[in-house]
Amino acid sequence: MTSPPAALAAVATGNHQLLTLALFSAFVAVTLAVTAWAGRRRQGSAAEFYAGGRLFSPMENGFAIAGDYMSAASFLGISGLIALFGYDGMLYSVGFLVAWLLVLFLVAELVRNCGRYTLADVVASRMRRRPVRIAAGASSLTVSVLYLIAQMVGAGSLVSLLLGGTDHTARTWTVIGVGALMVFYVICGGMRATTWIQIIKAVLLMGGTLTLTLLVLLRFHGDLGALLTTAAQRSGHGADFLAPGLKYGGTWTARLDFLSLGLALVLGTAGLPHILSRFYTVPTARAARRSVVWSIALIGSFYLMTIVLGFGAAAVLGTDSVRVANPAGNTAVPLLALDLGGGPESTGGTILFAVVAAVAFATILAVVAGITLASSASVAHDLYGALRRRGRPGRGPTSPRPEAALSEEPRGLREVTVARIAAALVGAVALALALLAQNLNVAFLVSLAFAVAASANLPVLLYALFWRRFTARGALGAIYGGLLPALALVVLSPIVSGNPAAIFPGLDFQLFPLENPGIVSIPLGFLFGWLGTVTSAAAPDAATRHAETEVRALTGADAA
Repeated sequence: MTSPPAALAAVATGNHQLLTLALFSAFVAVTLAVTAWAGRRRQGSAAEFYAGGRLFSPMENGFAIAGDYMSAASFLGISGLIALFGYDGMLYSVGFLVAWLLVLFLVAELVRNCGRYTLADVVASRMRRRPVRIAAGASSLTVSVLYLIAQMVGAGSLVSLLLGGTDHTARTWTVIGVGALMVFYVICGGMRATTWIQIIKAVLLMGGTLTLTLLVLLRFHGDLGALLTTAAQRSGHGADFLAPGLKYGGTWTARLDFLSLGLALVLGTAGLPHILSRFYTVPTARAARRSVVWSIALIGSFYLMTIVLGFGAAAVLGTDSVRVANPAGNTAVPLLALDLGGGPESTGGTILFAVVAAVAFATILAVVAGITLASSASVAHDLYGALRRRGRPGRGPTSPRPEAALSEEPRGLREVTVARIAAALVGAVALALALLAQNLNVAFLVSLAFAVAASANLPVLLYALFWRRFTARGALGAIYGGLLPALALVVLSPIVSGNPAAIFPGLDFQLFPLENPGIVSIPLGFLFGWLGTVTSAAAPDAATRHAETEVRALTGADAA
């Protein structure tokens, strides 16, 4: 069997690059055409730019949600982690999938009824305080940037594989190119173009993943036992590869890291801004709930297939080969496709590798567009919108006037302009940070975004929806009490310094032993939300506002 360095050389010198670039260019051409078509519609309206006019069907929105969620972290990162760590890597697939039960039963319908475009809208339906909206917007922006970093790292890993792992300049320029495209999609097409791009990408990704899964099963004649046995043998770990503890076992820090990861994955999805914004693109709350059902069916099938691909990469390539090609395992699936197609020198290998690489590029491009749109909405609708209304007569922080009653058109036109500028700025920040994190696994990077979302966004969302006593001080405590500790613990963790695989391997200011902060920061978010509420007096009309929010959440009355 061809060694990984030889396979990489074959990729770099053969026809793989041309075919991959041709397929990816075709996807880009189609999505640019979609963007041009969407851009012909009136994008000055905030409802059109942020929510696509709320005209998508449950099935269309379900495919778009699945497209948003099935990112490079899922396609590249999770399969790579399974190929490296076996059972422990599979926990990512389980955690990402289980999280959707929380979204379905607690979040989807209520968020659609209470908000208009962003998470901050839901909180503002309870307490119309400018600092609360600013805090919610800042938290959503932070989560979105962390998620964007993971997608950019995935793009860099693919380019490194295509070019034999040596051309760092081309790798950097490709990441920049992906960022430029995502900004163009958002600026020109808004939510309508982004949604259709996600739908196209979801179909391509499901098709590519299903093809690889069937080829892996055919290689082992449909015998899952033989697949797992071979994966264990070629992993270098034997039976331990199929048992818990290879990555998250042994020391107490590893076990706590496992618990922290599980909490982040299960709780974080319900706080992801680009997922929550999808519930506003359908006309009713019932449609939002049905969208989630569609997305669960697609996402569940996909994550089951990533398990087969991960163990398949270990069985077909060997864990050491996967690690040599990319220490974080991000290139396991493309290399698996190369082998399943017949090897680096074969026509089948060339075609299958090119298809998988192009699908992965399309995945990255589509996801970053959705996240960038959510980021720009947080900046324009939440941060800029709150600051702009400061000091207006009759619109003070305690004004009882509902946010939905604000004049849509003049404010909407200004917000859309700010959102387009914000998209470019957010893209630039995410690119700069991604270039520092190129050696980290993309699924692991996404788990950090999940941890921050579960620490800051989820507590304030659940408290605002279900706690009658909840106050503005409690909202600020829940957001900042989860957000700031999560970010601080990440900076002080082994991810950033203190070991050769860190972002800054030459420095050592590691104080926190865990890689994922969720086990500490998530309880802190709920704790500070509770503490801020019990130490502050409720507003005179707090009971009335809660009753209004409860009626709107359960019935959809007065929903946008």
